[in-house]
Amino acid sequence: MVDIACPACGEQDELLGEPVDDGIKITCETCETTWTRDPSPTCKRCGSPDVEGAIKAVIEKSRGSQLSIVATQVVHLCRSCDAELLASYRISRSPLMPDQLPTL
Repeated sequence: MVDIACPACGEQDELLGEPVDDGIKITCETCETTWTRDPSPTCKRCGSPDVEGAIKAVIEKSRGSQLSIVATQVVHLCRSCDAELLASYRISRSPLMPDQLPTL
């Protein structure tokens, strides 16, 4: 999930998005500020657009101590910051595991 906030008033909930040629036109319904957001993925650590998509497992606890993959999601790995993880993913081609597993 991407955190988006109005650059003028900081509003995060009352935002309206509309596709345009060069991105997404966002309008803040609180202060009526409008801006264009580029939806292209970038690295959350270094801001680089040099990222590669990978599949990550979504895991939930099912019965007893059994864990099950209930879905997958695409995550973007930075070719610089995540080089080691990306190299391992390219070899295995199996979904990446979540950072934390469910414990209850």
